[in-house]
Amino acid sequence: MKYPVFKDLIIFENEDYVVVNKPPFLATLEDRTPNTTNLLKIARQYNPDLQACHRLDKDTSGCLVLAKNPEAYRNLAMQFEAREVYKVYHAVVWGTHKFEEELVERAILTSAKGVAKLSPQGKPAETFFNTLETFNRHTLVECLPVTGRLHQIRVHLAYLNAPIVGDGLYGGKHVYLSSLKRGFNLKKNTEELPLIKRFALHSFNIGFVLMNGEPVKIEAPYPKDFAVLVKQLRSH
Repeated sequence: MKYPVFKDLIIFENEDYVVVNKPPFLATLEDRTPNTTNLLKIARQYNPDLQACHRLDKDTSGCLVLAKNPEAYRNLAMQFEAREVYKVYHAVVWGTHKFEEELVERAILTSAKGVAKLSPQGKPAETFFNTLETFNRHTLVECLPVTGRLHQIRVHLAYLNAPIVGDGLYGGKHVYLSSLKRGFNLKKNTEELPLIKRFALHSFNIGFVLMNGEPVKIEAPYPKDFAVLVKQLRSH
């Protein structure tokens, strides 16, 4: 895999923070895969003091905040703990749904293998959902997590019978162009690839308060694969 140039990922920077648009397929921190890099490693070539303030799943793209100093890190850690960080994700899900401030309050239990499930024994978790756009058999959904549990958005959407496209772990199948386009012909002896090779979840917005008390809200444009998926769903 060709790794991105860190500078090209930056969507906001001041003396305390760097916010990047994390590409998909890149872990935030070390993961168990040998011989791979991660976002923090790449970030520290740009500035050795950078510290990730939170993490996104490897397949999730979008807004990720890094702090340049311990004070900035603490400032944001406290906001995360107090649930004052504004987070908006966009997801493409299966089914057509009309969500209006739809609140899912279901506790999440995480197994040792890193798989999450709904369980009264788990930790409390809340997410709000709004429909942004409906297509033939899919919906573009805005997700606002109040808590920050592992795989929270993915599990809560599955609970609403709206699994995320490409999220095999929680019941979301892939989308192929042949299923959208009438008379789609694949070249002989080639295997059709899904429109998006990961689950379709993107961290679109993040908002928090800077060290000087000023609020900031940052938006991360869709990466190519997510944009292509939405475009194809719109046009068919």
